Amino acid sequence: MNISVLPANSKDAIARAARLLGDGKPVAFPTDTVYGVGTHAFIAKAIERLYAVKERPRDKAIPVLLAAAADLPLVAREIPPAAQRLADAFWPGALTLVLPRHLALPLVLTAGGDSVAVRVPDHSAVRALIVALNAPLAATSANLSGQPSPVTAQEVTKQLDERLDLVLDGGPCPGGRPSTVLDLTCDPPRLLRAGPVTVTALRAILPDMV
Repeated sequence: MNISVLPANSKDAIARAARLLGDGKPVAFPTDTVYGVGTHAFIAKAIERLYAVKERPRDKAIPVLLAAAADLPLVAREIPPAAQRLADAFWPGALTLVLPRHLALPLVLTAGGDSVAVRVPDHSAVRALIVALNAPLAATSANLSGQPSPVTAQEVTKQLDERLDLVLDGGPCPGGRPSTVLDLTCDPPRLLRAGPVTVTALRAILPDMV
């Protein structure tokens, strides 16, 4: 089975991708950073399949993508004021926030942990896909674990051909870098990964960040 590659700006392609995701199958798509591969965030078996597709270690949690900051209560049981300030400033965008996980999320998603990494991507196609699915996406970079993160649909197919049914092709990803990751489950908040949202920009909102 070869991957079908369809244009990400096609409503029919988005609808097909949403159907596959609803059936528990992973789909690859462009984001504002790199190409991602994702599944329905509330279907445990789909998340297990995502681990298998990527050959991802089961002790590495998978982040979640939302269509809008207003959907945070779907995936986080606590939303500190700092999270709202950061979302207002940087979402949609390349900032991932680590928050206490909602108990409705499968434990396999968070590798058994009590927190979840979440962001709203600055890419209309993936947000449209989340809206069409009517659920958050469990999503990570569309590569085999340990390999370079792809920035084109062609790079996705080279690594994941015959492992997926569909790639949404949105052209080269404009960011090309993974998102900044900030942990809000600790006090003070801690920067876990540097990225497009700079330390200076974050400290303007969270001066005590470490």
